[in-house]
Amino acid sequence: MTSQGQVVLGVDSSTQSTKVLAVEVETGEVLARGQAPHTVTGGAGRESDPEEWWQALLDAFGQLGEYAGRADAVSVGGQQHGLVVLDAAGRPLRPALLWNDVRSAPQADALVERYGAGRWAQRFGSVPGASFTVTKWEWLRAHEPEAAAGAWGVRLPHDFLTERLSGVAVTDRGDASGTGWWASETEEYDEALLAEIGLDPKRLPTVLGPGEGAGTVRERLPLRAGALVAAGTGDNAAAALGLGLTPGRAVLSLGTSGTVYAVSRQRPTDPTGTVAGFAAAGGGWLPLACTLNCTLAVDKVAQLLGRGREEVEAGGSVAFLPFLDGERTPNLPYASGLLTGLRHETTAGQVLQGAYDGAVWALLRALDEVLAVDGGAPSGEPLLLIGGGARGVAWRETVRRLSGRAVQVPVAGELVALGAAVQAASLLTGEAPTDIAHRWSTAKGTLYDPVPRDDDTLARLSAALPLAG
Repeated sequence: MTSQGQVVLGVDSSTQSTKVLAVEVETGEVLARGQAPHTVTGGAGRESDPEEWWQALLDAFGQLGEYAGRADAVSVGGQQHGLVVLDAAGRPLRPALLWNDVRSAPQADALVERYGAGRWAQRFGSVPGASFTVTKWEWLRAHEPEAAAGAWGVRLPHDFLTERLSGVAVTDRGDASGTGWWASETEEYDEALLAEIGLDPKRLPTVLGPGEGAGTVRERLPLRAGALVAAGTGDNAAAALGLGLTPGRAVLSLGTSGTVYAVSRQRPTDPTGTVAGFAAAGGGWLPLACTLNCTLAVDKVAQLLGRGREEVEAGGSVAFLPFLDGERTPNLPYASGLLTGLRHETTAGQVLQGAYDGAVWALLRALDEVLAVDGGAPSGEPLLLIGGGARGVAWRETVRRLSGRAVQVPVAGELVALGAAVQAASLLTGEAPTDIAHRWSTAKGTLYDPVPRDDDTLARLSAALPLAG
């Protein structure tokens, strides 16, 4: 049973910033917000200092006013796959390797070749690409062996923050399923694999099941000591909790990365590697396909063209694959952007629209495979469009035109943080996360009817793909 006035905090520690929502448990009303930025270093890879995540979290808590001290429970949703290595005092030994750091592509290739894609899919639910934590660990062992040998603890980004809050080294099945060393077949760490890659299981956090808590908030933090700390989870699993997602509904998320996913009853085992077989934080599974190049890539194209992000123009013959950082889906880690079909009459607005088309096409081509895990989506179900890009007209209209499907844009924003708040509320009250999300009406939003699918653009992009490899 819920109690009027209870407050929970939901955290979204993403690539670019930390956001926190203070949410009233009974109604789902957002009472306060906090946000602080992160720094991502570029160059050969993508890295961030985990201490900066912690400081950003404290700064965001400080913006909540009275609600930080009133909160009864807190949960952290965080960017997936990142590799955090700690010394015996819990301090980072080096900057974290982020999910979109693709330097470990050779290690990913070697791991797949060593064990076979079919074995990876059957045992772990996913075929590891350069985003997966196991490949980053292998990169660290090859390039910085002293850091790997000196790692007292190995964590994911959300694990690091949960441990700082509670003092307990834990993770959850949703985020653990993106490491490449947690076997979805057994729902345990694969000790044979860990032995082969030189990683002692004692260095890893305990994996909690749905509904289990990490502990309580430590003293001398800007939260109430003794408030419950939930297990937390990865960002996409958190957003699924925030939407109260049930089998048959597909989500298309437009952010730094692009993702399509759905909750499934069946465990995914895709040997092609297109569908990652993640676990859902609330139980069941979360088949997902992810692209590296989404809103940031399109914004970069707009910047290069000197146009606003909404200044697109229809028509033309452009095919643009904006794989500016390599690509995960399709699996082309060494690719760069590819633009074809330019003519004298091509306009800058058409080129920008081409970048949108390519980013959305890369997601939609994986959507049917995601939904096929559970037998496909019921007819008439609209796509749930979330993430920062969902607020943009050009993004929304591109999804409608290339999918030919109805699109629903939830009113609720910050769905990762909201999903973390759902998890915290579930720990506090004992209610199912879907019941809480449905009570909060998190998926409610504007519905846009389908338009005829643009098969000509889809064909141009499909024809261009072989050139990108």
